[in-house]
Amino acid sequence: MASTPPAEPVARVAVFSSRPYDRAALGPAAEAGGLAATFLEPRLTPLTAGLADGHEAVCAFVNDDLGAGTLRRLVAGGARQVALRSAGYNHVDLEAAADLGLSVTHVPRYSPHAVAEHTAGLILALDRRIHRAYARVREGNFALTGLLGFDLHGRTAGVVGTGAIGEAVARILGAGFGCRVLAHDPAPRDEVRALGAEYVELPDLLERSDIVTLHCPLTPETLHVIDAAAVARMREGAMLINTSRGGLVDTRAVIEGLKSGRIGHLGIDVYEEEAGLFFEDRSDLVIADDVFSRLLTFPNVIVTGHQGFFTREALAEIAATTVDNILRVARGEPGARHVPGRREPPRPR
Repeated sequence: MASTPPAEPVARVAVFSSRPYDRAALGPAAEAGGLAATFLEPRLTPLTAGLADGHEAVCAFVNDDLGAGTLRRLVAGGARQVALRSAGYNHVDLEAAADLGLSVTHVPRYSPHAVAEHTAGLILALDRRIHRAYARVREGNFALTGLLGFDLHGRTAGVVGTGAIGEAVARILGAGFGCRVLAHDPAPRDEVRALGAEYVELPDLLERSDIVTLHCPLTPETLHVIDAAAVARMREGAMLINTSRGGLVDTRAVIEGLKSGRIGHLGIDVYEEEAGLFFEDRSDLVIADDVFSRLLTFPNVIVTGHQGFFTREALAEIAATTVDNILRVARGEPGARHVPGRREPPRPR
């Protein structure tokens, strides 16, 4: 009896910057959708783009290079879609993608609680010096000197960007910890006002907040929204948290703020020059980035390696949305989550 030949996949997908957790989440979802996924560890660059030859779709992550040169090489190899498994798309040359006829989709929403809860964790760890207490106790040092914190209850917290994540952070800080919440966003939302947050202009927020936490997208308008002038406006000893995009913060300006004491605590899960640094084990290597290395010398700084999104629930949602986007584009169906302002571009003739 003749065997049935395997079904032709709906699309072939090259998954760059993949790690075991990506394979665990995306693999089953892709297989269930009839996609043939090739998981590739290298970061996507013009030099590695050739690994996607023969694949109709390319799945990329936050630190992949999706500039015009990379996109041209992907198209030359047969790619017709870039499926981002992230919300942000500032690393994509959207004009070049449209000119090349490439669809660009993303994951606009996934478990906002993941990033919001990581934000709260950084705030608590910095406030109560948990990172320093942990290291001390392991060395048999139980002294409390230098570990004095402050009550979050009654403090003023400023939330910059009030989308789904910012809203979740406002809820945690307001209803959870009893903070007074100030908010800033070009598009204020009634849902956030209902939490008791007061919308104000950014300078006012910086001047009044004990804690400033960033949850806005990276755009030309928000690039280095925290610069030297913004740091100078902040309260003496204020806490700054960034779990959104590294480019929101001028790191050199923040270092000067730490040195002067204007910034009393800094917690970051993202860094402007993190590409080629984060998501790798570099424990036996010298870090060549002098600015990043300087950050690590401050006792009142906590840096995590872009793990705010990293929960089981978020990975499952990211995988499901990414696969759905690829399938809808491959089948010519509506409903794919194209990046804002972009829809299915015309195919080049």
